[in-house]
Amino acid sequence: MQDEAVEADVKRDHPGPTDDEVERKLESVYREHGARLWRSVLLASGNREVADDAIAEAFAQALRRGRALRDPAAWVWRAAFRIAAGELKERGRMPTFPADPVIGMPEPFIDLWQALAKLPMKQRASVVLADYAGWSHREIAGALGSSVSAVGVHVHRARKRLRDLLEDDVV
Repeated sequence: MQDEAVEADVKRDHPGPTDDEVERKLESVYREHGARLWRSVLLASGNREVADDAIAEAFAQALRRGRALRDPAAWVWRAAFRIAAGELKERGRMPTFPADPVIGMPEPFIDLWQALAKLPMKQRASVVLADYAGWSHREIAGALGSSVSAVGVHVHRARKRLRDLLEDDVV
């Protein structure tokens, strides 16, 4: 009982952020991370609809959670990748990468896109998060619901396979 009274005093003395502050913070997260997050989910999933839906749903869930989120940016990244993985699993098949990912993109992007299409989903997601988003293996494991050691293996194998595929294109 005494602990509850102390907790109530702490909350009264240090109220958390207001709903408006939370919304402004999420808006800032969207402006700072939204485009990069979308590209990361697109590269990992190979599917524009999945990327669109995962990003929208991650931010919608973040808004609903509001003050409960300690690090909204990290939470949205994890949620987006988990939502995308769930969507792909629900569809019951791995996505087929379109031949032309984005009209007018530079040649190196298209080469990378086509090479990523040849990787299994976990390798693709792991290497995109490690090399494009700059995440640690621990962060990737948390986002993908995997172990740190499995992520290390996925990143290693994906890099090797990408190197082989992209070097073949250069020769």
